[in-house]
Amino acid sequence: MQAPGFWARPPEAPGLAARLLAPLSWIWTAVTRRRLARGPALHPGVPVICIGNLTVGGTGKTPMVIALVERLLARGHAAAVISRGHGGRLAGPVRVDPLRHEAADVGDEPLLLAAFAPVWVGRDRAAAARAAVAAGADVLVMDDGLQNPDLAKDLSLVVVDAGFGFGNGRVIPAGPLREPLAEGLARSDMVLAIGAAGDRRRFARAWPAVETMTALAGALVPLPTGMDWRGLRALAFAGIGRPEKFFATLRGLGVEIVAARSFADHAAYDARVLARLRSEAAAAGAQMVTTEKDAVRLPPAFRREVLVLPVRLEIEDWTALDAALAALGLAGFAAGESGQASAADDGFD
Repeated sequence: MQAPGFWARPPEAPGLAARLLAPLSWIWTAVTRRRLARGPALHPGVPVICIGNLTVGGTGKTPMVIALVERLLARGHAAAVISRGHGGRLAGPVRVDPLRHEAADVGDEPLLLAAFAPVWVGRDRAAAARAAVAAGADVLVMDDGLQNPDLAKDLSLVVVDAGFGFGNGRVIPAGPLREPLAEGLARSDMVLAIGAAGDRRRFARAWPAVETMTALAGALVPLPTGMDWRGLRALAFAGIGRPEKFFATLRGLGVEIVAARSFADHAAYDARVLARLRSEAAAAGAQMVTTEKDAVRLPPAFRREVLVLPVRLEIEDWTALDAALAALGLAGFAAGESGQASAADDGFD
């Protein structure tokens, strides 16, 4: 879905639409509370680390999952990812196989993540966890699921787009929050703010509720591929939570964007849409460019016509997270092993 503009208004001036939708937000909140009150159905016997968020739309959860599983694998852990498989038709539990599955089967994010670690999708997250552990996983990374009670979580990390924060601070549909902020933070252990240093400082000032949380700071940076992007004429398209971030990254690399086309998050690209993109790019003498997440939703033949800009998350200081992983009994994360400098006092600089 495309977020309505009033979701980004400041909390002190949410606007008429947000106020009119408040009764529906109360219903949404009540349903979420009732679901969470069921309590965790399962602890799978290995540590469960949830990478979630409190808002709808893109915050950087997938890059954080990639960064975390790479860190776990580098220390010898048999990490596996658990996902609902949003947008996929398979109920699961099933292990994602990039040679056999498409995004329509298992969802775009699981298909992307499967290049880094074993990924199990299942609408029943507990069943997916049991399958992953039976296959040898010794730690589970839950992609999304902060509001899902199927699994008991040992560590929950909330990912926030520092430039957007928590929007107008209201619950769906009056705002972007999946649940009231105080309730979501109370079930979380850490907050990761992703964005430029200035955005992170503004986020911390605007949302004092996060001051009591353990804070991590990071930024999404283009993965060096040897490609010189400077001067490239591009038709850029993206169906992610906040496409404008992708377009800004391209411009920062020196790309001349002759057209920027935004689609809904997880959008399926049908033949008509692809034909229109191809025709528009040809008419403008432009190269089509998209994100990794979008690329896995493209037909293979069309994908060969498109350049993909990969990005990776860089965490400024892993110390606090490494300490939390060590506290879970995970080997290789003893205090002082992060090799990072100390973070600034508020954690978001």
